[in-house]
Order: sequence, then C-alpha cells, then structure tokens
Amino acid sequence: MGVSEQPPAALGGPAAEIAAGYAFEGAALDLGALLWDGGCHPDAPVRIPLPVLNRHGLVAGATGTGKTKTLQLIAEQLSAHGVPVFLADIKGDVSGVSAPGEDGEKVRERAAQVGQEWRATGFPCEFYGLGGTGPGIPVRATVTSFGPVLLSKVLQLNQTQEQSLGLIFHYADAKGLELVDLKDLRAVVAFLVSDTGKAELKGIGGLSTVTAGVILRSITAFEQQGAGDFFGEPEFDTSEFLRTAADGRGIVSVLELPAVQDKPQLFSTFLMWMLADLFHDLPEVGDLEKPKLVFFFDEAHLLFGGASKAFLASITQTVRLIRSKGVGVFFVTQTPKDVPSDVLAQLGNRVQHALRAFTPDDAKALKATVRTFPNSPYDLEEVLTGLGTGEAVITVLSEKGAPTPVAATRLRAPESLMGPIDAAALDAAVKGSPLYGRYAEAVDRESAYEKLTAEQRAAEAAAVEAAAAEEAAKAEGAGARAPRRKEEPSLAEQVVGSGIFKSLARSIGTQLGREISRSVFGTARRRR
Repeated sequence: MGVSEQPPAALGGPAAEIAAGYAFEGAALDLGALLWDGGCHPDAPVRIPLPVLNRHGLVAGATGTGKTKTLQLIAEQLSAHGVPVFLADIKGDVSGVSAPGEDGEKVRERAAQVGQEWRATGFPCEFYGLGGTGPGIPVRATVTSFGPVLLSKVLQLNQTQEQSLGLIFHYADAKGLELVDLKDLRAVVAFLVSDTGKAELKGIGGLSTVTAGVILRSITAFEQQGAGDFFGEPEFDTSEFLRTAADGRGIVSVLELPAVQDKPQLFSTFLMWMLADLFHDLPEVGDLEKPKLVFFFDEAHLLFGGASKAFLASITQTVRLIRSKGVGVFFVTQTPKDVPSDVLAQLGNRVQHALRAFTPDDAKALKATVRTFPNSPYDLEEVLTGLGTGEAVITVLSEKGAPTPVAATRLRAPESLMGPIDAAALDAAVKGSPLYGRYAEAVDRESAYEKLTAEQRAAEAAAVEAAAAEEAAKAEGAGARAPRRKEEPSLAEQVVGSGIFKSLARSIGTQLGREISRSVFGTARRRR
C-alpha cells in the first residue's frame, strides 16, 4: 500500500461509503487522500472537523513512520484556522514549522497524489526551553505550584514517601512557607525532622527520619542531574500558550527538549504540569466552533510508565474534564497499548502510522491495535504493516460526534520546513520574542529556605546573647541575688512562634496567607 502506481479508479462500494464519511460541511483540517485497492484517490479527501479537536486524539506508529510530520501538518492547519498549538520538540526537528518549506520533486509528487495545492508557508512560533536548558524562553515552575503528586513521580518515590511529601507540602502551605525552588523544599524537610521542628507534624502523623532521608537524597540526586534549574521564578504562565498572532493565526508554541532527552520522566511530568495548570485556570466553555488550544503530548508512554493507580486516575480525570474548557489533547506514542484503556477510551480521533511485526511482542501489539479500531472493510493487520512513510490509518469523530469509517490515508505534505531551522535563526526568534524579557532572567527571592535560615540564625544569636547576659549578671551579682529574668523561650518556640510564621500572612502580594487550594494532581492554583 506504500506505493500507488495505479491510476485511481472510480470509487464504489465500501470505498465510496468511507469517502462519504469524511464529507463534512463545516470547517475541517485536510489530512490527506483515501488509499483503496492499491490506489490513492485525491477526489476522496480524509478530513477532521475543527470543532471535534477538543475530543482528544492519538497519533501512534513505529519510529520513522512519519508521526512528527503528521504533528506538523495538523499544527499548521490549526494555526491557519486561528487555533493556538503546543508541541514538544524532543528530537529538535520541529522548529522548521516557523519557516517556509522547501519545494522539490518529492513534495510536488506527494501534493499531486493527494490533490494538495502546496505553498511554502511559515507559521508564527514561540520557542521555549525547560528552565533555560538549551534554546528557548525559560519555562519554570515553583515547587509549590508543581505539587507533591507530580514531584513524587519525578523523584520516583513510593506511595508511602509520596504521602509523606504530601504532608510536607500541607505543612508548608498552611504555614505560608513558599516552596519556590528545591533548596526551599530541602530546608523544610530538614527543619521538620530537626529537634526544633519534628513536633510540628506529630498531630497529623509525623515524618520519619528514614522517609525524610529518602526524600532528601532523591532531591539531591535530582539536582545533580541538572534539574534544579527547572524549579524557580519567574514562574511561567501557561496562558501564554493561548495567544494568537497579529494576523489572526494561532501561535505554535514549541518546547525545545533535545537538551533534556536523557531526562524523559522529567519532561513528560512537566508536560502534565502544564496541562494541569491550564485546567486550573480556564473557565468551562463546553463545545466551541474551534478549540482554544490543541496540546500535543509527545512520548506519552513515559508519563504512564510506572505510574500509580491514583496518578493514572488523575490523568484520566484531567483529560476527561479539560475538553469542556476548550482544550484538545493528542497523545503521541508508538502503540495504543502505551496509553491506559481509560485514557484511550476518551481519544476520539486516531491517526495510526505503520507498525512492525518483527517479534512475537510486535505481533501481539499489532493485534491489540487492530482491536481498538471500529469494524472495517480493510484487513487492518495487513494494512498497518504495509503502510509507507507518511501514510496512516485514520478514524475521527464526525460533526455529530460519531466515529467515521476507518480510512487508510496518504497524508499531505507539511507546507513549512520539514526539519530544524539553523541555530542562529532559532536564537534570534527566541531573543526577539516579547516574552523573553519577562522570563529570561531567573529570580531568587526570599522564600522558605531564606526565612528558615534567617530565623535559625536569629535564634542562635539570641541564645548566645542570652547566655552572655546571664554570665555577666552572675559576675555582677557577686553574692547578691540577681534579678529574675524572664525564662528564655525554647528554640522551637523562637523558630515557630516568632516572626517567621506570624508575619507571612501579612507579607507582600506574592505571599500566601492561607493554605493553598490544590487540584487532583496536587498542583496549586496560582493568583494571576
């Protein structure tokens, strides 16, 4: 099926029924042309209605089958329709969406096969990087807003340790101790197992020194991997992803991740934080004529691998509910079995590239993939192993919300550059962005670490001063009874009862005077 030398024959029978299933009346994205009986039929376009893109989707297929180009094709058309897009660029080859594509024989041949009027076009883009690692406007999150559930996933904590971390966050939230970066979290953990602080949690279960030790070691190892820069301020406002350009096209936000390819769990969890943060802030809007944002979640298997039942339940709930806030989520992975069934059941739009069946496990995955599709006149096991690069089996939701017939499809060619732009152009695009000045420079303001450290030093200084005064009083007394001095408070009383906790509620606007409201992921709702 990868090659169609035959001229397309007139459609009839099942092929005509499939083509009719994609004859939508409203606005739609053009994905490609129907493949049937060894031929490509440009008069039978395969499309996806714009309003159903908030019903989520899956782009799957073996390595090298064209998934990235499919994302680029969809992103271009969404942008052209005024819909903002978020893409994660893990391999560093998506930045070309910002530049016009290069004409050539292969592009013209593909365009002719699918009935496409190809025109080299670049699209408005913003480029981001996690914590300023690699090219891009830095995207940072505070530890407080990231929350204990997602952080436990990144630190690879077990359930007991995750619960203890949740207790630490609860304490910090209630006391108004902002956890901006990892040193803040480390300071609070160390305080809560110190002689002066361990009584603080006794009433709600306490924190064992063993568990605290595991958490502290995990934080240290995490920092040694260079991950400390991802947490801090200024915290990125995910509503930046919802912007459109001056010409009305949606801005394509590209998160550049090649520099953190060796930290897959980190970037997949950060993507989940972005999605959860959007979910917090967006109002309910129901079904719209077009989505507010389409979010492509690449390397999705990394998020789900090793996840607890509670974590998976949180993902499922977020994906289910964010649809009504106008956000569509496309998971990108190799096979549908990488995505839990409860999540997969919510993905109404499917683009399945070729699968390989070289091993018994491959064959099993192929059969499982076939079972996830509606009944079809195709022999899907044969079709899925015979698809060429840039071809896929597609089924989407119709304008009425019903699944369309399964359609083997030769996909259109992207109109933007199919490859990365050069480093100088990328750097110029980043530094020329109006957002660069807002997020480029990291800020290390006073937070939990500084406050606990200052109070500890003040308490130690007060203790030294009190001891010196007592010695001086004894020396002056010389046999006379020294005046009774008010008993010094304990160090715990000085740390907990003095300025640090009482003053936080009166601090400047960025301080929290009450316990933070958290979502199903434990992420914190921020005040914009």
